[in-house]
Amino acid sequence: MSRKRRVFDMDMPFEDNVQAEPAAAARDARRGPMATAISETVESTRERARIEAEIRAENDALAKEHVRLKKAGLITDLIPLDRIVTDKLIRDRAPGDDPELTELVVSIRDIGLSNPIQVEPRDDGNYELIQGWRRLSAYRILLDETGDHEQWASIPAGIAARGDVLEALYRRMVDENMVRKDISFGEMAQLALNYARDPNTDESDPEKSVSFLFKSAGYQKRSYIRSFIKLVDELGDDLHHIAEIPRALGLALVARLQEVDGLSDAIRAELRGWHGRTAADELQVLRGFAEPTGAARAKVKTGDEGELQSNGKAKTTFQIERPQGAAKCTAANGRLEIRLARDFSAINRRKLEAAVKVFLEEIE
Repeated sequence: MSRKRRVFDMDMPFEDNVQAEPAAAARDARRGPMATAISETVESTRERARIEAEIRAENDALAKEHVRLKKAGLITDLIPLDRIVTDKLIRDRAPGDDPELTELVVSIRDIGLSNPIQVEPRDDGNYELIQGWRRLSAYRILLDETGDHEQWASIPAGIAARGDVLEALYRRMVDENMVRKDISFGEMAQLALNYARDPNTDESDPEKSVSFLFKSAGYQKRSYIRSFIKLVDELGDDLHHIAEIPRALGLALVARLQEVDGLSDAIRAELRGWHGRTAADELQVLRGFAEPTGAARAKVKTGDEGELQSNGKAKTTFQIERPQGAAKCTAANGRLEIRLARDFSAINRRKLEAAVKVFLEEIE
């Protein structure tokens, strides 16, 4: 039995003003909804990949810029004070009052910090101080004085990239100090000594370290620094006011140290144990030893109990802590003076006389 092919007659409307569909539209119509969805998904994926590539390129550019700024020390953040350590560089800080630090504390309290400190990240999550020892100290003082953690517990700091060699860090610290017009020869000598004593530097000779650290200084200035190195090295921690020693006095003392045996021991004995002395007190002692008559004080002999006995005419000053305060004593040729916040005239004359008699017998 054969099948008959059915034929349908269809009348297709046609108008002159109807244009044929574009090929793409006709193709989409023929593909159906599933094919259209797949095509749209592919296009969306391509667009997303393009956007992600642009974002990655922008992030890479920002990362490179961040690294550049970090190497230049221009990335600044608020760093907690208790996360900043000062182990890497040996600094020129002698015991005693620092007038500059006192002034800086007042300035920061009044107008804020104008120049951030510089730090370097450490492997333990803390930061090593590179520049700004006084600024950091001022913040710590303000935190102790006020207890205001919100204001003073963190300090603005430029975060430098790790990797700078130690010599470059020392040069940077020296240059920062050199900017201060009033930096003394004693402080510069202390910087050179610290650099030479640092086991991580290549130079162990303090005088040779002057040539590296103070390249920008003139020959004469470097010569003065080397002279002060001898002074600071011999008197050491017994000097509390190195920054206050004038150039002329320092050079005179260095000359005396070279001429007179035992002079450094005599000066140190005079200063040792004298707590709370002022810069004026210390300079008075040094001037006494710098004079020709004062240098004779180094020509000492050892008594039965080992104490130094002076034959010179310069003054000896010291102080003794008492319940009423510090008793400041000055001994000179033919005179002994004791200054204490007490009315000695109120003491019974016989008791005072007996005490002085015992004292005079004791020092014979």
